Amino acid sequence: MGLGPRSSHAAGRRFPAGGKRDRRAKGSGRPPSGRQPQPCPPSEGRTEPLTDAHPHLSAEALGYFRRALSALKEAPETGEERELMVHNVLKEVEAQALALATNRTGSEMLQKLLEFSPLKPLCRVWVALRPNLRFVACHRCGVHVLQSALLQLPRLLGSPAEEEEEEEEEEDGKDGSLETMEELVLGLAAEVCDDFLFYCGDTHGSFVVRTLLQVLGGTLLDSERARHRGSQSPEAQRAPSRECKPTDFEVPETFLNCLQDLSSCFLKDIAVFITDKISSFCLQMALQILHRKLPQFCAHLCNAVIGYLSSRNSSADGSPLLLFLRDQTSSRLLEQVLLVSEPARLQSLFEDHFQGHLQTLAAHPIANFPLQRFLDAVTTPELLSPVFEELSPALEAVLAQGHPGVVIALVGACRRVGTHQAQVLQLLLEAFHCAEPASRQVACVPLFAALMAYEVYYGLAEEEGAVPAEHQVEMATARDLGEVTVLGSLLLQHLLHFSSPSLVLRSLGALTGPQLLTLAQNPAGSHVLDAVLTSPSVTRKQRRRVLKTLKGQYVALACSRHGSRVLDAIWSGAALGARKEIAAELGERNQELMRDPFGHHVARNVALTTFLKRREAWEQQQGAVAKRRRALNSILED
Repeated sequence: MGLGPRSSHAAGRRFPAGGKRDRRAKGSGRPPSGRQPQPCPPSEGRTEPLTDAHPHLSAEALGYFRRALSALKEAPETGEERELMVHNVLKEVEAQALALATNRTGSEMLQKLLEFSPLKPLCRVWVALRPNLRFVACHRCGVHVLQSALLQLPRLLGSPAEEEEEEEEEEDGKDGSLETMEELVLGLAAEVCDDFLFYCGDTHGSFVVRTLLQVLGGTLLDSERARHRGSQSPEAQRAPSRECKPTDFEVPETFLNCLQDLSSCFLKDIAVFITDKISSFCLQMALQILHRKLPQFCAHLCNAVIGYLSSRNSSADGSPLLLFLRDQTSSRLLEQVLLVSEPARLQSLFEDHFQGHLQTLAAHPIANFPLQRFLDAVTTPELLSPVFEELSPALEAVLAQGHPGVVIALVGACRRVGTHQAQVLQLLLEAFHCAEPASRQVACVPLFAALMAYEVYYGLAEEEGAVPAEHQVEMATARDLGEVTVLGSLLLQHLLHFSSPSLVLRSLGALTGPQLLTLAQNPAGSHVLDAVLTSPSVTRKQRRRVLKTLKGQYVALACSRHGSRVLDAIWSGAALGARKEIAAELGERNQELMRDPFGHHVARNVALTTFLKRREAWEQQQGAVAKRRRALNSILED
């Protein structure tokens, strides 16, 4: 349904929150004095690492490593005693590395032990596993040990060899010829390169390839580290996913050369990496890393992908690329291609493949996701204008089909490029049935947050063709704030960063104190208040007008996980007079705050005890803080 006359079906519109697609495809280290007894090493049989396909780890050995790990966690973070413990435990690990790595419990412990490991002991463990690399890399437990070893590189890569103790070299004559970490990583890359299709196509081996690509490029992605942790921790598995925030670290030039050589392997079998679900993940990772480190080669890979897909048989309704946008596996790869493409490439993709098909893609259960990434990548008005012209008439229909992500991405593009902002806001008001009569516009914030049309949110029954009723302020203020969805929160954040957010601010100002408190205490809604506080488009006067509604709610805000964070942000930007008001209100219920874990933090941040007992000293302290903040702001503005 478009944006024409409302029908009986349109009058009761509750927009689905968004569709989801299936995305599965120690000899004995000395414990510190006064702590638990020193763990005893396993008895006999510690000679060469096991090389059979099913190495066995005895219960006695498992118990030893468990006790050793516990002792290490309790030991002081630095000192000779701890270093000796680590050295001895990892010496035992070296002898049973394969058995540990391929045992579920042993693998988890070995991963934790590697986090304590200095450079040379980790290299020895790596060397012990190398004869069985293929077996370990494709083992459901062993793969995580290899990943963990690779993820230690940012910490250890620059460690000078001379930092190791001389006794260590005297103990083991092999140390003189021990390979460096750089040589071990390059050796692993060479072995992977020799059988690239196998490692990329294996469920477990592909994790090693993806981690290796990050290490060679000197960039770690949070999403991959979280997935690695999640494979072992149920708590991490339940944690919400966040946007990737890459962490860069220095790598030798040989790593970047090796990264390019390894990435060249994708070109030899590009069809496999486009169509195979597991292998495709490796190519997606390569594009992310190359985009940051070797952009020219990244563009070369993107051209190879688009060239291959464009050469397939044409679909009945246009470019062959459209068929792949609807495919579960290749659409994921195309999402990444769109995100790393330069503006000129995006423009040509739109003109050659997408133009005239955007509404069809937006309605498709799979193709709407790469369309969202395409919109996320738009940065020029020359591209946004034809895209907006084609998509905007179907905005309400897209919402009704359960694909609000497309609408949020379009609004985000308008925010980023700085054009079509007034138009898209008007279309949103019409889609949520609060454009006419004008009195309904003040209700837009709760509607956008809940992704519900006006009639659904307020439980009205309007017949087809009936004149929409005026907004009833009493009805709006009497009810609790409705659901705040994640996508609704994102929509409001974008709108608050528009060049003219006055309508949204007016709607926020119309909320009652309890309603605004509910918004601030909500995990998604609290970010709407963040946008009010940080948007450069919101003036100080507009900000005060919205936030004054929270007066009388500060204690409830302080005693909430998310509300306390909002209150901290309000406090950071508040003038001395506003700080006095906040502190005075909090001081009336000081004991309640001190008993609450979140309130206790807020009370400390506000220096509430000083405020209650030494007001003059508190005012001097806050005045000095305000003066420093003004000085810093003037420097930043200059």
